[in-house]
Amino acid sequence: MKFATKVIHAGVHPDPTTGAVMTPIYQTSTYAQAAPGDHKGYEYARTQNPTRSVLEANLAALENGSHAICFGSGLAAMDAVLKLLESGDEVVATNDLYGGSYRLVNTIYKQYGLKGRFVPMYDADNFEQYIGPETKLIWIETPTNPMLHIIDIAAICEAAKKKGVLVCVDNTFASPYLQTPLDLGADIVLHSATKYLGGHSDTVHGALIVKDQELADRFYFIQNASGAVPGPMDCFLVLRGIKTLHLRVERACENAGKIARFLLSHPKVANVYYPGHEDHPGHEIAKKQMRNFGGMVSFDLKNDNLEDANKILSNTNLFTLAESLGGVESLIGHPSSMTHASIPREERLKVGLTDSLIRLSVGVEDVDDLIADLKAALDGE
Repeated sequence: MKFATKVIHAGVHPDPTTGAVMTPIYQTSTYAQAAPGDHKGYEYARTQNPTRSVLEANLAALENGSHAICFGSGLAAMDAVLKLLESGDEVVATNDLYGGSYRLVNTIYKQYGLKGRFVPMYDADNFEQYIGPETKLIWIETPTNPMLHIIDIAAICEAAKKKGVLVCVDNTFASPYLQTPLDLGADIVLHSATKYLGGHSDTVHGALIVKDQELADRFYFIQNASGAVPGPMDCFLVLRGIKTLHLRVERACENAGKIARFLLSHPKVANVYYPGHEDHPGHEIAKKQMRNFGGMVSFDLKNDNLEDANKILSNTNLFTLAESLGGVESLIGHPSSMTHASIPREERLKVGLTDSLIRLSVGVEDVDDLIADLKAALDGE
């Protein structure tokens, strides 16, 4: 089954009770049992929910996995991955990643004895030096947030497998339409389904996908025992959004490429970070492991002036100043004060995240209108 068919049909069947084509929202907390333990596969909604079950089957198929496990947010999904570890274990993560991921490792889990090390993963040939005896998990984002570095998933996984270390890939920026990390050797794929999977900025949701039964069983146990599950309405909204994932992401990629080229030509712009450019250091790896280059673009200003950046951020009309990404509408954001404010400034600057860096989540509007909106904001009109 090809991807455009999977998004609509994989794991999804007409409701057996009514024949409803769209999976119903099973808004119930508990299920009748004929006798203790004699039920129809559902006991209590924290443990199972029919709407969630359909979504999990669909997500597993999209990532070419065997099991998907859904959570109340992307960070709740990450929290479940970290619960696999013990005090004294080390997580080696890319040094350019979402601020909330950094905070969870370096603040919340640090107090329980978990160690976090944030390293450059762009030179995969030399990555193995970072894997020590305490390393139990490699955490990859690619493309990274917000600098859009590309990490060679297959090469990092190969290095990790030599040491018996698990690899989790946060695939939120790419979506399974552009990239399937399990096929490249990853053990776990994570999504903030709030973003491209949901696609309409109307739900908060997270998911893990695996193809190993033992890992799946551990995550199902954590999901039930910790209780950070999504409600059925959120599962329905993500399932609804996935049906147009391929159409939305393809259009976002097309628009992002044109916007990145426009930004390159603007006299106020210093650097444009977009893996579709041939001179991007990760361009060839992106071509190898991705099916297109994504809908995210970042850029900074030649004078690296925060005041000028704020003027641009506050003067777009079609690009909405807001956190998040991956919706049908275009968003503009300021990572250093918004999504990455929890990372110390000196750490941000090490990876090139300047005070004037602006991140775009390019939507599916007419690209000419989006370019005109950016041009007016950059020109101060």
